[in-house]
Amino acid sequence: MKDIAKKVFDIEIESLQHVAGLIDDEFTKTVQAVLNSSGKVIVIGIGKSGLIGKKIAATLASTGTPSFFLHPGEAFHGDLGMVGANDIVMLISYSGETEEVLRIIPFLNWNKNLIIGVTGNPASTVAKNSHHHLNIKISKEACPLELAPTSSTTAALVMGDALAIALMESRGFKQHDFARFHPGGSLGRKLLTKVKDLMRTDKLPFINENASFMDLLLSMSAGRLGMVMVGDASYIKGIVTDGDLRRALLQRPDTSTLTVTEIMTLNPVIIDSEEFASQAEQLMIEKKITTLLVGSAQNRSITGVYQIYGQ
Repeated sequence: MKDIAKKVFDIEIESLQHVAGLIDDEFTKTVQAVLNSSGKVIVIGIGKSGLIGKKIAATLASTGTPSFFLHPGEAFHGDLGMVGANDIVMLISYSGETEEVLRIIPFLNWNKNLIIGVTGNPASTVAKNSHHHLNIKISKEACPLELAPTSSTTAALVMGDALAIALMESRGFKQHDFARFHPGGSLGRKLLTKVKDLMRTDKLPFINENASFMDLLLSMSAGRLGMVMVGDASYIKGIVTDGDLRRALLQRPDTSTLTVTEIMTLNPVIIDSEEFASQAEQLMIEKKITTLLVGSAQNRSITGVYQIYGQ
């Protein structure tokens, strides 16, 4: 079974290398055509090509090129109304002779849409009716029967990725742009969310440096942050975490002699509320801590507490 798996990889890699060698000026012209367009890129395909088309449309849309997938069957029964005159239409058909795809071409010509053909046959009907043709002719399908689309769909997928990345780089599409289209993902949260959006500001635990050990315990428990700040919001003198407390008790079991000033950390890490959550979490990893005070490091004033728990 392992040998079969490796053979499939080898065949598909060889096919991709072959298709990479077919990339010519048509690819550059295709990229430029999309960049010059004021419309969307509408991807059409059926069967396995349709499934690949859905992924290509999704990748284009998430990397700065407005795009959606249109099923040729639904298109022929009314959904062609979704195709605007300024839209570019990508037709995916390895043979270039898929009947459901060919039936769309007369409308696209009448509507004066620019057509990008993605086929494995430059002499096919789709290719001949395309303004730009991307050749994905493979050397061999990975299917031993040469029937199931395998290498050919991989080639179409990678050609779509190549187009999306070329457009992405041409547009100067950056991380923050990507994050805007993925606000629910971890990247979007890290790149769009600021410390002020996640920090806690209510009922922050503060104690006086002369507080008793019992007051320290009560304040830490009430704050439910696993820490307590020494001083007040206008000026923080230090911080006592539950870790500080445990280490102190191991060294001095007699709590009657323990003082807050002995236990506290004098220079807690303070971050500005306008910093991004990603920067805060990176700082926590570097410092090996789970709590950041939020405020001004210069005058040691505090407006909130940021913790990695639950992020």
